[in-house]
Amino acid sequence: MMNRRPAVVVLSAGEGARFTGSGHKLEQKLGPDGETLLARTLRHAIETGMRVVVVCSEALAPLALNQVAARDCVVLPKELPRSGMGYSIAAGVGAAGDANGWLIVPGDMPLMQPSSILAVAEAIKTYPVAYAQHRGRRGHPVGFSAELYSELLGLHGDEGARRIVARYPAQGVDVDDIGVLLDVDTREDLQQLASKRHSMV
Repeated sequence: MMNRRPAVVVLSAGEGARFTGSGHKLEQKLGPDGETLLARTLRHAIETGMRVVVVCSEALAPLALNQVAARDCVVLPKELPRSGMGYSIAAGVGAAGDANGWLIVPGDMPLMQPSSILAVAEAIKTYPVAYAQHRGRRGHPVGFSAELYSELLGLHGDEGARRIVARYPAQGVDVDDIGVLLDVDTREDLQQLASKRHSMV
C-alpha cells in the first residue's frame, strides 16, 4: 500500500476587492525579479514536495498553470452560483481526495516558508486540525486530517472552515516564521511585505 501524503490547497479564487489599483493583487510583482505574489506562494508550497492544488478564478488560471499541472488547477467560473472561501476549500479538497489530509494556504501569503507547511503536515498525523502560530499568534496554514474529508467537502460560503476548527481539537504548531501571519489585502500590505522579502525568499 502506498504511503499517502497530505496535499497543499492554495486558495486564489477571491476577487481581492480591498486591493486598489490595476490588476489583481495576486498578479502583483514582489520585486525586480518579476515573481508575482501568487507565484512566490506556489513556489514555497511546491518546495514542500507535497502535491499542490490551486483553486483559482479563470483570470488567474494562466498564472497558476505556469507552476502546476492542469489536473491540479481547479478553475471556478464567474457564473458559478456557489462561491466563498468555504466552497473553494471544498473544491480543492475534492480535487485531492486521495490525499492523507490537506493544508490550506491562502494565495496571498508569499512569505510563508515551506518548513512551516511541513510542520503543520506533521501535526495532522496526530491531531484532526492543526495550524501554524508565531509567537502565540494563530496563522496559516491550517491543516485537516483525512478523517474530516466529508465535512470539508460540505463547506460553502465565506466562513471557510471555522466551524470545523471550532468543533475539533486544534493543535497550534509553533514556528519561527512571521510569514505565517502576513497576507496581502491592500496595496499598503503589499508595500510592507515587499520590505521584508529580502530575508525571506
